[in-house]
This record gives sequence, C-alpha cells and structure tokens, in this order.
Amino acid sequence: MDEAGWHALRRTQAAYNEPFERNPDGSIRPRISVNPINGPYTGSHHQASTSSSSGTWAPPPGPPPGGPASAIPPGYHAPANHPPPWMPNEERMVFEEKPPPTLSAIERSKTYGTFDKMEPHLQFLCGPLLRYDTVYAGRWYGAILLVTADAGSIYSPHPRVTLEWDPLRPRPVHASSSSSIHYQTPASAPPGGGSHPAALYGGTQYGPPPAPTQQSWTPSEYAESSTVLGHDIYVYHGPYGSCTFWRMMIELPLAQAEMTVSYRINGGHAIHFTVPGREQNMRWAAYSCNGFSAGINADEFRGPGHASGFDPVWADLLEKHAEKPFHALVGGGDQLYCDSLMREPELQEFVSLKTPQAKLGYQLTDTIRRAVDRFYFSHYCLVFRHGKFGQANSTIPMVNMLDDHDMIDGFGSYPEDLQRSPMFQLIGERAYHYFLLFQCFVVDSVDGIDPNPGRHKMRSTIIGGAGAYIPYPSHSILTYLGPQTWMIMLDCRGERTLNRVCSEVTYRRVFDRLWELPASVKHIIVQLGIPIAYPRMNFLESALESSFNPLVVLGKKNKLGMGTLVNKFNMDAELLDDLMDHWTAKTHKKERNWLVEQLQNLAFLKKVRISFLSGDVHCAAVGVFKTLSQAMPVNPLVDHRYMLNVVTSAIVNTP
Repeated sequence: MDEAGWHALRRTQAAYNEPFERNPDGSIRPRISVNPINGPYTGSHHQASTSSSSGTWAPPPGPPPGGPASAIPPGYHAPANHPPPWMPNEERMVFEEKPPPTLSAIERSKTYGTFDKMEPHLQFLCGPLLRYDTVYAGRWYGAILLVTADAGSIYSPHPRVTLEWDPLRPRPVHASSSSSIHYQTPASAPPGGGSHPAALYGGTQYGPPPAPTQQSWTPSEYAESSTVLGHDIYVYHGPYGSCTFWRMMIELPLAQAEMTVSYRINGGHAIHFTVPGREQNMRWAAYSCNGFSAGINADEFRGPGHASGFDPVWADLLEKHAEKPFHALVGGGDQLYCDSLMREPELQEFVSLKTPQAKLGYQLTDTIRRAVDRFYFSHYCLVFRHGKFGQANSTIPMVNMLDDHDMIDGFGSYPEDLQRSPMFQLIGERAYHYFLLFQCFVVDSVDGIDPNPGRHKMRSTIIGGAGAYIPYPSHSILTYLGPQTWMIMLDCRGERTLNRVCSEVTYRRVFDRLWELPASVKHIIVQLGIPIAYPRMNFLESALESSFNPLVVLGKKNKLGMGTLVNKFNMDAELLDDLMDHWTAKTHKKERNWLVEQLQNLAFLKKVRISFLSGDVHCAAVGVFKTLSQAMPVNPLVDHRYMLNVVTSAIVNTP
C-alpha cells in the first residue's frame, strides 16, 4: 500500500513537469546516474553519494561541501531521492570546523601508511555487498559481490577476498552509537582499522569500535584464513564505459559458539560480520519498504543527527547490531523503490501519451532500452552503497525477496494487455535481472535454472515456474535460520498475474522441499511480501473498478486537479493495483485459502509451528489464524492452525 496522500501526489505531478537539466552539448541529463568512487580503501564508497572517478568514466562530481552552486560542473548529478553520504551534515560541519594540525607533505603522507590499501586497486561503484545463502552440514555458505568500473581498476590478478576467523577470538565489545560518538581524522586513526570503512574518513562511527589488533589479540591455534578469487558474472556497458560484477563464493566451518569473521578485498581494510554457532538459532532482523513513495519529502523524516529521512531507523538497527550482532538481514520486499524510472528523460514521450491505447502500442527504441538499463543499474548502485543501509549491506549478511517496487509499482497486478505491452515487458525483464544480480548475486545464464535440489550455485534457491511477464522462472529461497528454524521466502512477483500469485509448479517444488526438512525443525517461517492474514477491502475494490466512480472519471479527464488519482500507465485508479496485490483480493482469495490449508496440513503432520512474515502495508501488525471452537478455545500450543502473520512497518517509508 503506497498511497502517500493528496499533497504528496500533487508534489509528484509537479516533479514530472520540472524541466530537465541539459549538458553543454544540449543533450538531456539523466535524472539518476552514478559515478565510481576514487578511493584506495575497501568500501570507501560510503563516503560520498557522488565521488570523483579516474579514467574516462564520467564527468567529475560536484564541488566540495560549501562550494558555490555555480561551481557545479556540467556532469554533476546528485538526485534528491537517494540517501546522502553516510556522515550527517551536522557532523561534517563539526569536522570541517576542527581541521587536523598543519602538517608537512611528508608527514601527511605518512599518516596514511597505517591503513591497509587495496593492492591492486579497484575502482568501486558498489559493494562489497554480503549475502547469506544457507547452512549445510555444519558449514556456512554465502557470497560477496563487488561492482567495479573497468576504467581505473586493475584486474590482474582477479579481485580476491581474504577471510580470517578464530573460534576462540572474543567478540569485540561494541559501544552504543548514540552515546559514544567520536570523531576520527586520518592523522589520529588507530592502526588496526575500524569496524567499517566509513571510520576512515573522520565522521561519526556508528558501528562497533576498532576490532582488536594483532598487538592486542594473539590468534589461537584454531585461527584460520581463506582466500577466494572473484569470478566475473556480468558486465554492464554504460554511457561512460563498462563495469564488472565480481562474485566471491564463501564457505566457512561453523564453530561451537558464534564467531566474528573479517574479510578484506585485495588486502584492503578489514570489514567484519558474525556467523552463528553450530547449534545456535540465528539472530536476524527483517525489514521492508526501504524508500519513500513519490512526492514524499525525505527531509521531513530526517530527525536530529541524521543525514536524511532514510537513515534514522537504519541507525537504530545498526545500534542493536553493535550491541549483539545479527547473523542475517532479511529483506521482505521493496528493498528499493524504482517508481522514479518514469521520470527519466527518454521515457517522457511514453509518459505524455494521452490514451492507454497509445501506450499499449508504443514501440521501443534502443535509446529507451539503454535508458531503462542505465536507470536500474545506477539506482541500485546509489541505494545499496550509501547511508546506514550501505553500512548494513557489508556487515550483516543479507537474504532478500522482491516485491513490486523492486521492479515498478504494481507490476504483475495490471491488466493483461498492459503487462504484455513492449514497455512493461522491457521493465519486467530488466528489473528482475537486476534484482537477481544485486540482491541475490545470481545470473541465470551463469548459474543455470536446474530445479533439482542442490544443483544451483546458491543452495537455498528454488527454481519455480516460468515467469508470467518476464523471461525468467521464479526464484524462491529456502534457508536455514538455526537447527530448529527455517524460512521459505516465496517469490510472489515473478509469476504474478491478476488471477494468480504463484503457479502450481512453484507450489509443488516448494512443498516438496518443505516436506524434506529434518525432524529437528520446529518452526517454519513463510516470508510473503504482502500480508496473508489481513482485512478484505471488497467495497473499495468494487468502487475503484467501477466506470461510474466520479473521482476516477475526473482523474481520467484530468479535471479539477484529479489527474493524480489515476496511474500513468492505463489510467486505472491509482490505488487499484495495490488492492489487487493483496492475498485477500477477490481474484486471489481462493488461492490464499488453499495455501493456508496446505500449510496447516504440513504443520499437523510434521508437528511444526508455522508463522508468516510480511511487510508492504507500512504498518506494524499481527494477524492470526486459529481453530474456532464454540465449545472451548483451543490451546495454541496444540492448535496446528494457530499461525501468526507478523507484519513489519516500513523501515524508511511513511506509515
């Protein structure tokens, strides 16, 4: 549910009418673009939202903080709908007001000698991103993803990650980010390296303090290390050059107790994450709706000490992580909002078409194809590398499932003719491709689509039925969260139509895997992007579908300022796709009831508890399924129908 309100819709409409900025040669500048980071330290991409590049990748970024607006060079672009640098403005100001002592050039150079620089150098665009896959036979499986600009990077030898762990190493004592804020300049930084690359740049250290150095901790006889070479799994060709996606597959033995693992890219700065003990159920955090709906002013939700409205709840999550580390970060859908695709300059001809019929028949050009590809690539890089979210992505292993905003608002819940139009076919194909790439670290042409268990590169992946409007099968995930707990993340978007959420093929393969779970499993969590125990809204559905609804009629004719009440694709009511997404919509109710009954049957026969986890509706809530008895309430402990649906509130978006 992403209806942001009347005023937000009006602001959105005004934004679409803003003139586009132009380059000196007269060409229109994209709304969203991304530059690489020119930094010698792993993860230095967290320092700034746009950074200078080397080689010929792109025009230089903007002026230094406080510089005159007239100094902005032609190529600079800092979109307002992306999180700013990780260091809040107030803290940056304090840092600038207290510069380090004046040093000679030689002394300044020596101050950087204590830092571990990447060798050979990599020109980062995004990453390192950390993904959790599953645990199998006492071993932890995951992956690291890097996105690097080919201009300025050295790939001989291939990028590598060095992992170090010691089962006997004590976990660092983490300070509270709210009560232990300190400033650290390169001249005064400790030699051991902080918990996150952001600590190198003189800002507030929101993560844990510097880990024990070799001087303060002597590795035990059980300490181990491993080096993994990266494999290039995809090459993006953009307007300023090419860049490469590198994937490093990780395999770690679990110890009796949880342990901290450090990793370095090309020998650079150490970053840390935590894996559980062999018999320990994981600590994990779940979130959804990591962005703002169109028309929302992010600064209104910024709060004191934060760079923007994107960061406050993420800062709280990272503070909890500092106190007691999470082993996994579960993304329940809408990890980023891609609705602003329709603001790209190349798509304005399509957006401005007056009738739905004209949009259905709109023919694509190579320029539009490149623009859509550029948008998803740039948008992912910008969102996944910045702010507190970027910090979480490299220090808490993530496992993600998509929802509509990871593609575009309402994808799959529009009428058949719109979904099969050339524009929507292109959007679906590129959006799902980049979801798999950035969020799952998967490329089907590299990893294959063999549905047999254990054959996929990512062990947790369940290849489902063919996509309804995308050239990919669905990709569900069944992952280990402890010896007693597993989670099934059902892909409810890849096969979605107005009349179906998932296909029979997908359900069969998912339930086959669930029935094979070991007898030690006592709890199965079913992650669904949209709540399944949720009120029905039949009256509103019927009202919005009615051709006699006066508000919809006025919206289609753009009278009395009502144009924002209909969508920009086929002029249906703006809220209708949200309602048709719901499991409780009239077209999905039968499938919903069948799924609930099958899961209750599984709970009864395998003697397990089943719970649902959802997001989407921007409201923390709990729904309940249970056995109804007029004689006497059934004790939940023995009621196989007792299933909670926990709904997460939006971690960024408005309530």
